[in-house]
Amino acid sequence: MTLTSTGPGYGDLRVDWRASVSLVGTVVKYLSVPLVLPLLVALYYGDGITTFGVTIVVSVVLGVALEQFDADPDMGAREAFLMVSLTWLAVAIVGTFPYLIAGYGTESTLANPVNALFESMSGFTTTGATVMGSIGFERHSHALLLWRQLTQWLGGMGIVVLAVAILPELSVGGAQLMDAEAPGPGIEKLTPHIAETARVLWLAYFGFTLLEIGLLYGAHVSGFAPNMGVYNAVAHGLTTLPTGGFSPEARSIEAFSAVVQWIVIPFMVVAGTNFALIWRALREEPLSLPADSEFRFYTGVMAAFTAVIAGLLFAGVGAGLESSPSGVPTVPGNAERALRHATFQVVSIVTTTGYASMDFNTWGQSTKALLLFAMFLGGSAGSTGGSIKVIRWLVIIKSLRRELFTIVHPEAVTPVTLGGRALDERAIRGIYAFTLLYVVLFFLSVVLVFLDTVRVGYSVSVLEVMSAVAATLGNVGPGFGAVGPMNSYIDFAPTSKVYLILLMWAGRLEILPVFVLLTRAYWRS
Repeated sequence: MTLTSTGPGYGDLRVDWRASVSLVGTVVKYLSVPLVLPLLVALYYGDGITTFGVTIVVSVVLGVALEQFDADPDMGAREAFLMVSLTWLAVAIVGTFPYLIAGYGTESTLANPVNALFESMSGFTTTGATVMGSIGFERHSHALLLWRQLTQWLGGMGIVVLAVAILPELSVGGAQLMDAEAPGPGIEKLTPHIAETARVLWLAYFGFTLLEIGLLYGAHVSGFAPNMGVYNAVAHGLTTLPTGGFSPEARSIEAFSAVVQWIVIPFMVVAGTNFALIWRALREEPLSLPADSEFRFYTGVMAAFTAVIAGLLFAGVGAGLESSPSGVPTVPGNAERALRHATFQVVSIVTTTGYASMDFNTWGQSTKALLLFAMFLGGSAGSTGGSIKVIRWLVIIKSLRRELFTIVHPEAVTPVTLGGRALDERAIRGIYAFTLLYVVLFFLSVVLVFLDTVRVGYSVSVLEVMSAVAATLGNVGPGFGAVGPMNSYIDFAPTSKVYLILLMWAGRLEILPVFVLLTRAYWRS
């Protein structure tokens, strides 16, 4: 393969950008296929038919136009980085059209292009941050809200991973594409062929989605969830497994019974677990889950956070004044509710799902501080979760323990092991580099967004800005205060929202591919 692009204006480019753009066009063209589902819903309800008909045409025309660039079937690492990065931008842009068309001529917040792109990028990156207020949920059609949930389901396991699984055009170079897109340090090859591995991952993803939908609707049929009809069951199934958190209800999962909340919790845990590990446990080695050090660390961290927060809520130390209609506090002194809300919110935040079983804005500062810290944990590698990922924290802890040991025993040669295997020192340095870059970008972004809020006179606290940045960069969704679980990001200035859109994009791509594109060495060395 020749990496040098030649021709007028290309200079010494070492990236075959034409191949990348052409494959982006292929993905955009086939985005018209899932758009058929909300179109069918629009036909059923008689609302939004034009919205999705036009969007399908846009998707096909734009995709075919981009495909006209000459594609090189030999996909290298540079082309993979570019293709994956551009794909996530392209699908988010196409995903804005339903919002813009549906909002045209109305007072909908989604009629604004920046707001529409924010909602679309939040959906595809499974962030779950929204610019829709409670009125927006009532104003928009079932079809548009279903598209909102479907964007998260498509983005959960990965647009490119799905494309590798079903499109023969992407089977060549699929390993580089999946490695560039997959959440976490890497994706495990489960089968001899990478396309088959992609299909296996999506099969597991699809199966758990159907199982959750069935259980949620079963709870409705049995009378335990009166308002969890077919539509709501499908909508929440589509947004739990991708750790997305978009709900058609303005009050999120709080709008449903305790039974629904308990059903959703284990599926959020599954969504934050390495899907390759789950597949192996289901097919070959049932004990591989408890034997896996990352899984034990992942569940152990959530259990510890849950125990502390449940204790605070039960004692009334970390709880607000939430009360039932009878005036009886709903959390303090009630063991089941304290445990349920603590478990739900910890799992939701750690896995970056972003659902809410109640408005944790009403909680005390101690519980909010724990939830803010939990935003930086993330799910497992190979899961649909965002943020830093627990496997990186596990490696950091193990390497720090080794450093303490070598201070006492300077002659000792002690490798860092994970699952019984010694880790390469370059991999450890890469984990430290990623984590440092993530933290630096977080603090820099907090400063920039806060300065922009001051510029426009939008009064928010530093904690609110910190939670907004952590929630978008880590693809978590809700934060605190103005961006709490029952609020939205609508009041941020357009400049801040554009920056938060870029954070969602960079966070979904694990930051490094985006920063690589900004280096001269990537393009010319």
